[in-house]
Amino acid sequence: MPRSASERNNGTVKLQPSSTADIAVAASAIVQATGFGAENLWRHVVQGQTGLRRNELPWCDLPCWLGAVEGVDKMRLPPRLAPWDCRNHRLAWMAWQDGEFQEAVQSAIASHGAHRVGLLLGTSTSGIRDTEQAYAERRQSGQWPQGFSYRHVHSVDALCRFNAEMMGLKGPMAGVSTACSSSAKVFLTAQRWLAAGLVDAVVVGGVDSLCLSTLHGFHSLQLLSENICRPFDAARDGISLGEAAGFMLLDRSTSPIRFSGGGESSDAWHMSAPHPEGRGAQQAMQQALAAAGLAPADIGYVNAHGTATPANDRAEAAALTAVFGANGVPVSSTKGITGHTLGAAGIVEAIIATEALRQQALPPSANLAAPEPGLAIKLVGEAAPAALRHVMSNNFGFGGSNCALIFSHLEPHANA
Repeated sequence: MPRSASERNNGTVKLQPSSTADIAVAASAIVQATGFGAENLWRHVVQGQTGLRRNELPWCDLPCWLGAVEGVDKMRLPPRLAPWDCRNHRLAWMAWQDGEFQEAVQSAIASHGAHRVGLLLGTSTSGIRDTEQAYAERRQSGQWPQGFSYRHVHSVDALCRFNAEMMGLKGPMAGVSTACSSSAKVFLTAQRWLAAGLVDAVVVGGVDSLCLSTLHGFHSLQLLSENICRPFDAARDGISLGEAAGFMLLDRSTSPIRFSGGGESSDAWHMSAPHPEGRGAQQAMQQALAAAGLAPADIGYVNAHGTATPANDRAEAAALTAVFGANGVPVSSTKGITGHTLGAAGIVEAIIATEALRQQALPPSANLAAPEPGLAIKLVGEAAPAALRHVMSNNFGFGGSNCALIFSHLEPHANA
């Protein structure tokens, strides 16, 4: 059994090396509605500057707010990657332009060999937007578009195969598709791969792009709001969708930011609705705490799934109260900045959680005006400094596919 990730001594908590706490977050990269990079995202989050805009997509006329990435339609992949061209892979390419992240991945390849660096990516829709366009052209002309290849743009494994070629990786790879928890669950698989000695480093992440299938799907479920989403607010009435691509490099380096453990559950309560008491969410959070060797009081902040639907936010609030006690831990949802990026939500919010550790600050709950009465959680209304050692990030998918992740800072006061 691995040693505990926490050790109590005179009322303090000291993180100790273990099979989980020894997994370092060496680097990250991201593009989403506010733009490029983790620092840009953090700045928008703490200042409450949303990347959501009223829908102006020429191919969708639904009245809603969206977190679309600027420039993705006009961008094209370099010639060597042209067969993979689709909206989803363009987002991945845009995130990959982070020079520090590229350098970190290349350093891992140089140190361990391309065959010893794994790849785990989550997505819920992959390149379905390009398949939608292909079907539209086929209906109109009777022919598939020239060069259209489902295997290259839409199949779930296409995302991994494209990114492996883009990054020069030759190690084991796998795609995870569990709806909105997809790119959170990759961390648990990466942990198992590293513990088993299958790899020496893993690129984890997720990519999801806007498409008609999800926009009309959430609209048909009456979950797509015509207003900007307001998680946990009394006036909330649904989600705002977004798109994003994000990556993290996990290895055994000396980075003080660590992935300390995670928990998974599958409550299968309903195809699209959470258990009203958030039982599956509770199980995921409790398992994450056990995996990291932590008590609820050790967690200094929770980035909630917080989608801004009435049922989801109430269920998650009930789960948080059950695990942490009434008003027991600062909580916020940042989806009002990025939109709900579905299969990419896990990596987007993991990056925000690790930035909270680096910056030693609590990010506010976006677009919050008046919290719903009766939600017994300590919502963060304004950004505030905080001494954070451990934080949690929650992501819960359709069908009750739940995941909670814990990140830790070995030297939390170094940046204070």
